[in-house]
Amino acid sequence: MAINKRYKKIGLFAGIALLAGGGLAFNDDLFQISKNLDVFASVYKEVNINYVDDINSAKLVKTGVDAMLDGLDPYTEFVPESEIEDYKLHYVSTQYGGIGSSIFARNGKVYVSDVFAGFPAQKADIHPGDQILKINDIDLTGKNNDQVSLLLKGSKGAPIKLLIKRDNTPQPFEKNLIRDEIKQPNVSYFGMVDGNMGYIKLDKFLENSAAEVTNALVTLKKSNPNGIILDLRSNGGGILQEAVKIVNLFVQKDVEVVSQKGKIKDKNFTYSTVSTPLEPNLPLVVLVNSHSASASEIVAGSLQDLDRAIIIGQRSYGKGLVQQTFNLPYNSLVKITIAKYYVPSGRCIQALDYTHRKDDGSVVKVADSLIHEFKTKNGRSVFDGSGIYPDIFIKQEKFANVTQALVGKLLIFDYATVYRDTHAKIAEPKEFSLSDADYGDFVKYLSDKNYSYTTTAEKVLSSLKTEATKEKQFNDIQGEYDILKSKLLTSKKNDLQQHKVEIKQVLENEIASRYYFERGRYETNFKYDKELAQAVKTMQDKAQLASILKGEGNYKVIGKPVLAMAGKKATDKDSDDDQ
Repeated sequence: MAINKRYKKIGLFAGIALLAGGGLAFNDDLFQISKNLDVFASVYKEVNINYVDDINSAKLVKTGVDAMLDGLDPYTEFVPESEIEDYKLHYVSTQYGGIGSSIFARNGKVYVSDVFAGFPAQKADIHPGDQILKINDIDLTGKNNDQVSLLLKGSKGAPIKLLIKRDNTPQPFEKNLIRDEIKQPNVSYFGMVDGNMGYIKLDKFLENSAAEVTNALVTLKKSNPNGIILDLRSNGGGILQEAVKIVNLFVQKDVEVVSQKGKIKDKNFTYSTVSTPLEPNLPLVVLVNSHSASASEIVAGSLQDLDRAIIIGQRSYGKGLVQQTFNLPYNSLVKITIAKYYVPSGRCIQALDYTHRKDDGSVVKVADSLIHEFKTKNGRSVFDGSGIYPDIFIKQEKFANVTQALVGKLLIFDYATVYRDTHAKIAEPKEFSLSDADYGDFVKYLSDKNYSYTTTAEKVLSSLKTEATKEKQFNDIQGEYDILKSKLLTSKKNDLQQHKVEIKQVLENEIASRYYFERGRYETNFKYDKELAQAVKTMQDKAQLASILKGEGNYKVIGKPVLAMAGKKATDKDSDDDQ
C-alpha cells in the first residue's frame, strides 16, 4: 500500500514535470523527486521508530514542510487540517458565527475592545472596557485570546451566556445572547465628505468585495458627487478577480487590467474588463500607504497606468506575486506562488527579490539597476520593482513618543471608558471635538498614571554618555550633560501640551467609537486626515488634475521638494521615509 502511494506521488510530480517541458530534464527531475521523497520518508520513519522520546508525528511533518517552504517566499505556505477554518476566514470568507465583538487580554484578564453595530453584543448593551469573567460558566482565567475567541464563536442561533464585570457596576452580571452570523464587510465605511466627494473605504478583497464597492458607489451617486475617493490604505489584498471587477467600475469594457505570468504557461492569464463601467467619468482618487498590497496595488496600479485615477499617499508595499491553493490529502492544502502579475503598462511592482537572497538568507529589494521605466496610457513615466509610487506623495507623520505611550499603556482606551460612563451622549462624529476643558480633565486623569517613555533625544543623550564613558571623556562633559538632561526632562513635562492636537485626535477617535462604533472612528478622524484633504483639494483643482494625468507633474510631493518629474526615476534615496 505504501508503495502504491509513493508511485501516485511520483505520477503527480511527473505530470507537473511534463507541463514544465518534458524531455531529458523531465527524466532528471523525476529521478530527483523520487530520490528526495524516499529520503524524506525514510528519515521520518527512522525518527518515529528510534527517537528516545515520544514524537508528535503531525507536528514533525509540519515542521519539515514549513522548513522546506521557508526558503521560498512568505506567501507559499502549508495549511494543515486543524488550521483550515481559520485560513478560510482570513483569506476567503468574511463570515462566522459569534456575538460581534473583539477582545484583548490584559494582566491575565479578558476585556471587550470593540463592539460592532447591529450585532448581538451591541444589542445586549455590552460595552468596550467590560471584563468577561466566564463564557457558558467556563472561567476565563489563564486563557489566551485564541481560546476565548473559540469559546465566543459558534453556530448561528446557538445561545451563549457571558458573566460580565463593569467598573461602574458593583456586582458582576450575566448577559444571555444568541449567536448570529457575523459578516465582516469588505467596505467598512462609505459616505459623503467635504467638497461633495464620495468616499469608499475598502479594507480587503475577499468574497463580494466588488459587489460591496458597487453598492456603495450606486448609493453615493444619488448624492451627485463631484468625485470619488477609493481608500485602499492598509488593505493587504485578497482575491485578484475582485480587484479586476472593481477596476471595471471605472474603466470601459474590454480593457486589460492585469496579467499573470509564471513558468507554467497554462497558468498565464490576462484579465480584462467585461462590463460597461458604472462610473467612467467622475474624477477619481485612490489612497494608498506602505501597507497597501497585492490586490490593492492591482487596482491602484491599473487605474494609474490607464490614467483613470490620481494616486495619493505613500509608496505601496510592493507585492506582485500571485498565489493559488492546491488541495492535499486529509483536508489540508498548500498555497503556492505560481506567477507574478503585471499591470497594463507592463510593469511588475514586486519590491523584494526572494529568488536572489543573500548568503545569510535575508531578502533584498530589487536592485536599482534592475528597475525599468514604463509608460502609462497617456505617456506618463512609471517604474517597476518598488510598489506603486503615488502621483502626489504625502509624508506619513509618526505619532510622538508620548502619544504612543498613552495608546500602548491603554490609557486612551481607559479614559474613553470613563468618558462614556459620565457622558450620556456626544455630538455626531463629524462635529464631535473635545473642548479644552475636556482635555484638561484628561490631563488630570493622567496625573497618577504611569506612562513613562523615552524620547529620541533622551536615547541620543544616553548613547553619548555611553560612548564618552568608554573613551574616558565623560567626566570632562558631565556638567553640560547634566544641564542638557535637565532641560530635556523639563521639555518632556510639556509633551501633553506640545502634542495636544495628535493626542486629541486619538482620544476623540476612541471616544466616538463608544457611541457610534466604526462609523464614529472614521467620521471623527476625517478632519485630521491629510491624504483625504489632499484628495478633495486635487479633484477640486481641475487644472492640477489634468496636468497630472497628462504627465506634467507626476511624483509631486506635499511638504517636500518634488522627488521626480516625468522621465526621471525616483530612487530609494529619494523616498526612504515612506517605507
